[in-house]
Amino acid sequence: MPRARTRVITLNAALGPLDYAVPDGMHVEPGSVVVAPLGPRQLLGVAWEAERVPSEEVGDNRLRPLASLVDVPPLAAPLRRLCEWTADYYLSPLASVLRMVLPSAAALDGPRQLTEYKPTGLIPNRLTPQREQALARLAGRQGTIRELADHAGVSDTVLRGLVNTGALEAMRVDADRPLPLPDPDFAPPNLNPDQQSAAASLIAAIGGGFDPVLLDGVTGSGKTEVYFEAIAEAVRAGKQALVLLPEIALTEPFLKRFEARFGCAPVAWHSDLRSSQRRRAWRGIASGEARVVVGARSALFLPYPNLDLIVVDEAHEPSFKQEEGVQYHARDTAVMRAKFEDIPVVLSSATPAIESKQMVELGRYRELVLASRFAGAQLPEIRLIDMTKDMPPRGRWLAPSLVAELEANLAASEQSLLFLNRRGFAPLTLCRTCGHRFQCPNCTAWMVEHRLMHRLACHHCGHVMPPPKACPECGEEDSLVACGPGVERIADEVAALFPEARTAIVTSDTIWSPAKAAEFVAAMEAQAIDIVIGTQLITKGYHFPNLTLVGVVDADLGLQGGDLRAAERSFQQISQVAGRAGRGGKPGRVYVQTHDPDAPVISALVSGDAAGFYAAETESRREAAMPPFGRLAAIIISAEDQAETEAVARRIGHAAPRVEGMAVFGPAPAPLAMLRGRHRQRLLVHAQRSLDVQDVIRDWLDTVDWGAKVRVSVDVDPYSFL
Repeated sequence: MPRARTRVITLNAALGPLDYAVPDGMHVEPGSVVVAPLGPRQLLGVAWEAERVPSEEVGDNRLRPLASLVDVPPLAAPLRRLCEWTADYYLSPLASVLRMVLPSAAALDGPRQLTEYKPTGLIPNRLTPQREQALARLAGRQGTIRELADHAGVSDTVLRGLVNTGALEAMRVDADRPLPLPDPDFAPPNLNPDQQSAAASLIAAIGGGFDPVLLDGVTGSGKTEVYFEAIAEAVRAGKQALVLLPEIALTEPFLKRFEARFGCAPVAWHSDLRSSQRRRAWRGIASGEARVVVGARSALFLPYPNLDLIVVDEAHEPSFKQEEGVQYHARDTAVMRAKFEDIPVVLSSATPAIESKQMVELGRYRELVLASRFAGAQLPEIRLIDMTKDMPPRGRWLAPSLVAELEANLAASEQSLLFLNRRGFAPLTLCRTCGHRFQCPNCTAWMVEHRLMHRLACHHCGHVMPPPKACPECGEEDSLVACGPGVERIADEVAALFPEARTAIVTSDTIWSPAKAAEFVAAMEAQAIDIVIGTQLITKGYHFPNLTLVGVVDADLGLQGGDLRAAERSFQQISQVAGRAGRGGKPGRVYVQTHDPDAPVISALVSGDAAGFYAAETESRREAAMPPFGRLAAIIISAEDQAETEAVARRIGHAAPRVEGMAVFGPAPAPLAMLRGRHRQRLLVHAQRSLDVQDVIRDWLDTVDWGAKVRVSVDVDPYSFL
């Protein structure tokens, strides 16, 4: 009698599918998570249908038995099909995709216990202000030291001191505690007629099969409240819902809104979670206990057994595109997961991507429109500041008219926002004596001065150095000068103009976690901040009713370079940041500083002609056969040795096939010609929409050999052209 056997995809991307014998008494089916021996090692893997992942046949007598079966539910067929599609479309190893499905080794272990603490009621003899604060905030609470410290706003050390005094007592609890169940009827919203109509349409879609919907609503129109009703319907049906957010910093404000509607927080999934939190979330998701999950793009690949709705919030955001590893786009991959699961997917945005609008035009997505703001709030008026006429004083960056508006807002006790999408103090530091420019030793990029942290930093590889007192080239002291503004420099200018104003800088350097985002939101809601100076992090998801003035410091910044989406991205960013103004009962106003007032993007923003801008931008893409009317793929070659990089790039270029409807440009040095110490060359493939460009590239690269020190990656549908 032949031995039972199974094909396994391990999580090692260097290995192909492997066959194993199934020991007697072990029940293995497609999707089962297994431990497979390979030499002296034991590798995690997933059993797969043999016919879907061809491999060289091995006789039964040569098969090694599986080591064990992991006690978690098997990956369902729709998720396995998504993994296959992602690997095929984005030209990535299936094993690399599976690593996103099984990201937490701790989650695969059996039941665990952990230590939690709770107050005993004992007051220590030595009661410092921090201890007093902790005990006041922790009354009636229980959790790990880290969780309690976050809630109390004190350090772990303070709480450990309270443990030593007996004010907190330890207890062992099950690590897999029950997750709270959202109540769909906890606090139903009062929707206006337009919102009611859109919500009813989404509710009707639950349980009705695959249905991609573009929820296109102006900023402040209540899109979140609308899709919350679809989530409520999925929860009533005992199913799961997933909400994807583009930034983890947005998670905390979202959790608060969700808790107000459903009575408890959803399960969060993002990179800031601790290992124990990731374990609990993954196991709750895999068991179906986690009814609603909100997370970053990686949450898309988790094993939901009862998924009934996917929402992609701020679906236009470029941060949904993964730039390393498996270079997938979460918006498009979410649509594919919904297709495999046969469920609705909602793409929510105030400024939809041209690709999404084109899918509506083709009839593949349906569209729901919210054309006005909620509760009678009006869209802000956008006014132009021509910087060639209304020039700031030398060494300043804010036009006199914008300064006057800031002054008026301060006098009215209203909040203001200054937007500049550039972190740090200045993008370039040079020597005024010899002209030396500070460049990253690992990248072809300037070192950015971060004056708050007293360092020069590379935003590409993370290399940092203290600002030197003397120029390293000529030795001259006190000759270094900062060139151009970043948000820190604008904050300094605001402090000089308005010394009494309370300011906050909002960038990924200052808001690096959901907890930091929560602190910022609380300060804004408490009116403890007068003027916010921020990057793109502040352009989405936040709702501050007393914020009535927005100033765009440099509207031309995003239009520089050869990015085909530069105009669209600038329109989206400025529209989104403008949407932060006037979201309550007070009217909002927006001032846009530009040196090019006749640019089509600027004209469209000021005139409010979004439809005209989209139509013109779509037509220019159509004429150039650029996405969504054509296909692009980038081939990036990198190595530490420049000559080897160039040689492999030339070989790949010479091997390019002649295919009708496809053109290959390059190889050429990438705009970022060195990144993290590796030299980079690029080829760009431009093809007709109908061409299966993945098969062409796969066959093409199979004809070329390169050394182990050279990396060749393919970025299908690239968003970054660096």
